[in-house]
Amino acid sequence: MGKEKGDFEEELDLDADVDADIDDDLELDDGTSEGDGMLQSTSKRVRMIFSVMASPNRIDILRILNSKGPLTYSELKSLAGFKSKKESGKFAYHLRKLLRQSLVALNKSERRYTITNLGKLVLSLARQIEERSIIESGKMYVRTSHDSIEEFNSHKIIQSLVREGSLPLELSQKITEEVENRIYKFQTTYLTGSLIREMVNNVLLEHGHEEYRNKLARLGMPVFDIQEMFTNVENLQNGAGDLLFKSGKNILTEYLLTNTLPKDIADAHMSGDIHISNTGLWSVIPDVAFLNLKEFVENGLQLQGKYLGITRLPQPKTLDDLATVISTFFMLISKEVSQEVVIDELVTVLAKYSKNTSEIGKMLYKVLTLASTSLSFDKVPSTISFRIPVSGDQKTIQAVLSSYKSYVESTPIPKFGLVIDHSKGKVSNISKILSEIIAVGGNVIFSKGSCATNGIKLEEKSSTPSIILGSVTINLPRLAFESNKDETYFRARLALLMKPVISSMTIRKNDISDLTRRGVNPILANSTQFMQKSNVSLILNLVGLQEAIFNILDHKETKDGNEILNKVLETAIDIASKKGQESGIDVKIAMIDSDGISRFVTLDGEKYGKNVVVDLTDTGSYSQGLLIDGEKLGSMNAKNDIIVKCNQRTRVLNGGTLVKIQLDSKSKSLEIKKIIEDASSLISSFKPIKHVLICGNCGYKDEKLGDRCPTCKSTYII
Repeated sequence: MGKEKGDFEEELDLDADVDADIDDDLELDDGTSEGDGMLQSTSKRVRMIFSVMASPNRIDILRILNSKGPLTYSELKSLAGFKSKKESGKFAYHLRKLLRQSLVALNKSERRYTITNLGKLVLSLARQIEERSIIESGKMYVRTSHDSIEEFNSHKIIQSLVREGSLPLELSQKITEEVENRIYKFQTTYLTGSLIREMVNNVLLEHGHEEYRNKLARLGMPVFDIQEMFTNVENLQNGAGDLLFKSGKNILTEYLLTNTLPKDIADAHMSGDIHISNTGLWSVIPDVAFLNLKEFVENGLQLQGKYLGITRLPQPKTLDDLATVISTFFMLISKEVSQEVVIDELVTVLAKYSKNTSEIGKMLYKVLTLASTSLSFDKVPSTISFRIPVSGDQKTIQAVLSSYKSYVESTPIPKFGLVIDHSKGKVSNISKILSEIIAVGGNVIFSKGSCATNGIKLEEKSSTPSIILGSVTINLPRLAFESNKDETYFRARLALLMKPVISSMTIRKNDISDLTRRGVNPILANSTQFMQKSNVSLILNLVGLQEAIFNILDHKETKDGNEILNKVLETAIDIASKKGQESGIDVKIAMIDSDGISRFVTLDGEKYGKNVVVDLTDTGSYSQGLLIDGEKLGSMNAKNDIIVKCNQRTRVLNGGTLVKIQLDSKSKSLEIKKIIEDASSLISSFKPIKHVLICGNCGYKDEKLGDRCPTCKSTYII
């Protein structure tokens, strides 16, 4: 308290007139006449300002206030380097000069100093003069990363090595000396901060200091890649947002692979043993979230001090209020989850606010349309899915499905999906409208219980909210190739790979939890109490199991071969369970689609021969989950091998499996209706897949679409 009082007294003294100011003794009268009083006064002011600029200390004070102000007297004095009591008078003198020329202002009510607009102009002029003098002096100068030109100073390299890389001072001096010698050897007058950093990193690598180099590496993109992004803007799905996100994603990916992941896991990803999806978002947001809409509506929009430009909405009282709340919720939550958000209790919430199904349908269509306009993180946007129980309020369910159908018909690639829970009730009650939705490209999955549209399931014992961290796929054919046809060795390699992968995913969970706690994901923070309230699961995905067992390890697809296959799954599940118990987090195994498939095939083809890999499968790609021909489903029963296998996998794989029912692209809604009714009686979880043609120009989609769009005549059909 005493210190603050002393500082304030010094502040008050700054307003006093001091005769000792040396600049006040300057002869400022240049002999102009009284009639030129205005000019004389202006000239005097300019010269006084230039006299202020003559002091490096005063320029430093302006720079500090420009970047870190407003500041208290003691804060400013400390940052300016006047830390001892002996220097207090000197600091007060310089600050007084700046105040008198209106370059700095004091807010007496807050007792804080700020730079004025005139001060900013003077600072800018000083910077320009400094830069020009360096350039014209013939000395080496550096264009820095903070948009300034400075004279080359080797001491700054030493400081960076110690501060950023944690190098010992002696080693920093040695590395800097070698870098400096190389710079002077170039005999150039033009340097950039990035060039100096590259030279430093080269010297570090030459001396065997890779660990220091990784800390000091500059993350970024080659100029060529940036040029390509601007050249091929037609590939951007979300306008300028794609440019910004792709650039940022590349940087965060590089950071993940060089500084976040353990080296063995980063190498496993790069080599193709595993694939990490959404590398740019790995440490930032989860992959899948299961949330309850009812809880959110009741608690209102709580953003933890973030998104201050978004209206704070109270608990809704009318259907219109509800529309505003949930559309805002959908737009925000889609930015906090990379793959999918599964929403529960939509039907219950809508029924509470209105019994008029026509109103509900119109409102929901509006919500889906508005929420679809939010920018996505990637070319493939995050999906928001609604769990719709077959046994619920039939009128409200029909209204929801009708509005979803209208949304799908008018949206080329829907961002929203449906999870049809048929654990109770019959699919046939709503199969007609569901078949119409699937026929026009709706994203629909059927499940007994809750799951995501990619097949990841929420176990019955789990509750919402639940968070899923997946994004890691294991390349089983690669492990099989490296196992010399030894099934026991194959399982041992799988176990050895899984353990460090799970450990790295545990680190990921801690990183995301920490960022969520600190406000990066405010919706999740509120819904999950910073991921402490939620049920967090880690999921490892397996691909190419069929190829690994039957084609590479040479086991026949017989009873014995299938026993070997099941033994592999049991090994994976057992290792996951044990590692989960050690870490205190549920670890599960899944077999779902992965965006790493094409990458696996390419890398394995390069390593073992393209023809060898292609010959492994009829499709030229590794198997993901299970696939059933929809046209053959009608002739199947519960004892068919493929049906038994589907139900067994669904039961065994605690993380989920994706069973796809392949539909013909020309299938009509009546045909689809029969197929999904048959499938629901045989399989607990399945997803109908129909390829729907879309005009890439105007977004038109219809059965009439052929080689040319009937609306805009474009031949760009996707």
